[in-house]
Amino acid sequence: MHTAERRAGETSREYALRSLREKIVDLTLAPGSFVSENELAQELGLSRTPVREALNALARTGIVQVIPQKGSFVTMIDPERVEESRFIRACLEYAVVELCCDRITPADGTELQANVQTQEFYLVHRMPDRLLALDDAFHRTLYEIAGKYQAYQLMKEYSIHFDRVRGMSLNTVRDLKIVEDHKRLTAAILRRDKQEARHVIEVHLARYAFDRSAILHEYRKYFASAGS
Repeated sequence: MHTAERRAGETSREYALRSLREKIVDLTLAPGSFVSENELAQELGLSRTPVREALNALARTGIVQVIPQKGSFVTMIDPERVEESRFIRACLEYAVVELCCDRITPADGTELQANVQTQEFYLVHRMPDRLLALDDAFHRTLYEIAGKYQAYQLMKEYSIHFDRVRGMSLNTVRDLKIVEDHKRLTAAILRRDKQEARHVIEVHLARYAFDRSAILHEYRKYFASAGS
């Protein structure tokens, strides 16, 4: 089982929360699976307390269910929660990309372009985990350019439902458009074209609806309503 390395300056709780989040998004901890506090604590080299705190934090977002006397379980995918998670992210990013158009610098543009070029490499070589990490980094950079990093932290807390199906999309959809979306978005921001930037992010964050049939075909057993 892959275990994330602890980052410099990361508290035990932060490390446990990030590790759990990554395992849920990449399906190492699949929907419906039992989460053992003892096993996770041993795997991460932590006491049970930060692991329990991380599980409680995830329970507040609805991605984990803590059942007294039984333990913690990863929840099944609820399409309504996915849509609400996507909605929260979309509302924030409509504003973020407009701010980026006002604040973009040449150095920022170079960083975004370099990220997209690397994404193209991982797309061609079918490395979805790397592509998802770069996708996350691309959007984090947008919030940083906009001067809204705290908003990014808030968004990430509640976007885990959406992030699970994003990861599924990268593993199942053959005609992926996300890298092209990022390329178009970067170009629009560099032109300071707010209308185009907002249009691109709107289409980009609606890709799940376009890809839903392929995702359901591969992962139907993970959906709470059997994909209805």
